[in-house]
Amino acid sequence: MSSLWFEKALLKNGWQSGVRLTIADGRIAAIATDTEPQGEQHAVGVPGMPNVHSHAFQRVIAGLTERRGTEPDSFWSWRDQMYRFQARIDPDAFQIIASMAYMEMLEAGFTRVGEFHYLHHPQTGPQTGRFDDPAEMAARVVMAAETTGIGLTLLPVFYAHAGFGGQAPTAGQARFIHDLDGFQRLLEASRRHVARLDDACVGIAPHSLRAVTPSELEALIPMAEGGPIHIHIAEQVREVEDCIAHTGQRPVEWLLDHAPVDGQWCLVHATHMTTEETKRLAKSGAIAGLCPVTEANLGDGLFPAREYLAHGGRFGIGSDSNVLIGVAEELRLLEYGQRLFHRERNVLDNLYVRALDGGQALGAPAGLDVGQPADIVSLDCTLDAFIFASARSPIDCVWRFGRKQVSGGRHVARDAILADYRQLMQKLSA
Repeated sequence: MSSLWFEKALLKNGWQSGVRLTIADGRIAAIATDTEPQGEQHAVGVPGMPNVHSHAFQRVIAGLTERRGTEPDSFWSWRDQMYRFQARIDPDAFQIIASMAYMEMLEAGFTRVGEFHYLHHPQTGPQTGRFDDPAEMAARVVMAAETTGIGLTLLPVFYAHAGFGGQAPTAGQARFIHDLDGFQRLLEASRRHVARLDDACVGIAPHSLRAVTPSELEALIPMAEGGPIHIHIAEQVREVEDCIAHTGQRPVEWLLDHAPVDGQWCLVHATHMTTEETKRLAKSGAIAGLCPVTEANLGDGLFPAREYLAHGGRFGIGSDSNVLIGVAEELRLLEYGQRLFHRERNVLDNLYVRALDGGQALGAPAGLDVGQPADIVSLDCTLDAFIFASARSPIDCVWRFGRKQVSGGRHVARDAILADYRQLMQKLSA
């Protein structure tokens, strides 16, 4: 057993003073409040934040797509650049990139990641060769989680089509593609790899309504075996228009009418919704997976957060493209986007606690409570200052499953991970 003491800590029942957490076998074994300082002492303790949506491989293009060309730029032109770059990433490179992203997540206060994983096949795609292990790339996600110590919810992605109506996939999508039988084999192999990690789990991720037909979606849902189900939806206006043209309904409307959407589901982005869709999604019990930094970077639009929360909606936050990884940055931009849209201050409330609640989307509820994993972040300032008023990170230490992975703001394996990443970037640039 070990123990940590905090002047103040955010527990399940709110802020408490003089908090001593006793940790055993990676979990919180006991909590005492109003205690005197003892043992390892810290100022402010908060639960580690779940990252409900990540594409780890996209970390490698962070900062490389920010120059305007001669034509108007959009999500779709960015996607073309991403497709070209992912063709260079072999399994070893993928593991290095994911380790870099997960290290930065821990340093930023994320202690568990939902990896929306769709880089499945060799660079040339399954038509010219396959890995002996159908989950070779998923295994590299697991290895990166082991290297960094982050908690993992692996979400293998089913991706079959380039657009509504079962359009044939493009060359840039070749590495992502599966049929239902192949995807079942991928899931089985992925579960074997993930089994060796502490409290890890596997869900499924139908990529989007444009990449999955209705019959495929119906067949996929039982494959989750009770685990999380994540799907991209209504991120872009063009996607909404294409969905209406093909189905006669908007994406969120169609999904709520045709799938058993409940607390098992996470609808990622859900940016473009009508008032009725917003209300229905909130009432469904599903989690909205919001990624404000990426949504701003790609020019997606603003999620109707105030209206959604007014109807009892729940949300989590994710780092998505990993262009910038930070708990505070995601929450700050979520609130500031609402302030700019509504021209008010303090539009939302309890941002951190609400985002923690979204941890349900990863099959592993977050929070400091007896029996919960000891996923803890220590700050040298108040929580509000962390989110809104810190030019530098005030994160001191991060514990994941009771192990200190970040000390003095730096991951314990930072030097080695960063050296591998820099060497890889030199190779890819050459």
